[in-house]
Amino acid sequence: MQSPLFSHTEQQSQDRYTVQNPQLLRVSLSGQDDLLARKGAMVAYQGLIDFDGEYRSNSQRRARANTGEGLDLMRCSGQGTVYLANLAQYVHLVDVDREGMTVDSAYVLALDSSLNTEVIAVDSQYGISGTGKYQLDISGRGKVALMTSGQPLMLEVTPEKYVNADSDAIVAWSSSLRVQMQAQTHSSNVRRRRGNTGEGWELSFLGQGFALVQPSEVMPPQDAQLGQGIAAQFGVGQQGARGQNQNNAWN
Repeated sequence: MQSPLFSHTEQQSQDRYTVQNPQLLRVSLSGQDDLLARKGAMVAYQGLIDFDGEYRSNSQRRARANTGEGLDLMRCSGQGTVYLANLAQYVHLVDVDREGMTVDSAYVLALDSSLNTEVIAVDSQYGISGTGKYQLDISGRGKVALMTSGQPLMLEVTPEKYVNADSDAIVAWSSSLRVQMQAQTHSSNVRRRRGNTGEGWELSFLGQGFALVQPSEVMPPQDAQLGQGIAAQFGVGQQGARGQNQNNAWN
């Protein structure tokens, strides 16, 4: 059998994390350090790998219930290789150090089990209930695999140059930055988009660090119900991937 497909063989590397291609992550497990990955993100694996639902503490469950922010994770352990992907989004590796990183949990593909996560609030400058934004603060030392819809833009923030980003396009930023959520409109009309421009809430970043923005203001579907019956397994019907995409297009 011959085909150009054979040029897409697995990457050989001694590193724990390898970007197999722009939309696929390869992770090597040695049997010592577990991996925390997004539930359902495994597309293939080799070796003796166990997949278990990750325990969430009472405080994590309360935070998820109150804010909607949080990670649904599975723990990958054993020896072998795991391949991870989610809706063909672009994959990026980030080293987290003392500075820490704040991220929208919708864009986390995987992370080292040694890292700590906590839900934090970004408040509105108008003090209107329900207009704040909740994010996930990741601290410790380790790697995080992020996803973006399209190739992202990394913006540097300095004391002399602050950055504003659409709240629906921002993916992650340095935890050391000062952040304020605001709307480019008068406070009397803060709940509405600015005139007919379509622009609304934005995040303003000040200090020293970086902000990561994706070229899309639409999040991927987070709760697609796949795998329910034979039709769903093959991506057809209302419960399959094709049906989900069609339903999202009409809603």
